[in-house]
Amino acid sequence: MRLIGMLDSPYVRRVAISLKLMDLPFDHEPVSVFRDYDAFAAINPVVKAPTLVTEAGMVLMESGLILDHLERLAPADRRLSPIDLADHARAQRIVGLALAACEKTVQLVYEFRLRPQDKQHQPWIDRVRGQLAEACRLLEAEVAPATPWLFGARPLQADVTAAVAWSFTASVLPDAIAASDHPALADLTRRAEDLPAFLGAAMA
Repeated sequence: MRLIGMLDSPYVRRVAISLKLMDLPFDHEPVSVFRDYDAFAAINPVVKAPTLVTEAGMVLMESGLILDHLERLAPADRRLSPIDLADHARAQRIVGLALAACEKTVQLVYEFRLRPQDKQHQPWIDRVRGQLAEACRLLEAEVAPATPWLFGARPLQADVTAAVAWSFTASVLPDAIAASDHPALADLTRRAEDLPAFLGAAMA
């Protein structure tokens, strides 16, 4: 399999880490949707990261859909979704909150880096900042009981996505969130970032 995209994207990174945790072999191709647009378009004309090219040559996109496919390829003892229905629902809530935090962070990054300052709309920025803050607040409450991981002895997708989201936001918007206000989330992330799967897919 081929994973296309840069690891500075939390969506690409969560897939790369998950592939490693699932022990599924893959080649990572760090093709940028900005700098390497034409090269990316030659693989996926939609130019969307992450893109996964399966062994059969099928081109998949959207990290959640890619991970859903990978769950069907992984050995049962390496899958990253809880089997219990209640645990699965809670895991999906945590993943949803983490992805919301990523989405709001990306919106703010684009606003600050791509939009001219005189075109920036402060009420919109305030709204997105508020949404990011709420996503992190709710994520902190969900992560607090982790012992050592959210659903037992090994990290699952909820752990991966929560940690990736926190690392991403802390890296690109360090003033937007404070570790002191989110101690459980920051601690989970520190432990996750020490794992070989995370170290092997470090942010570029």
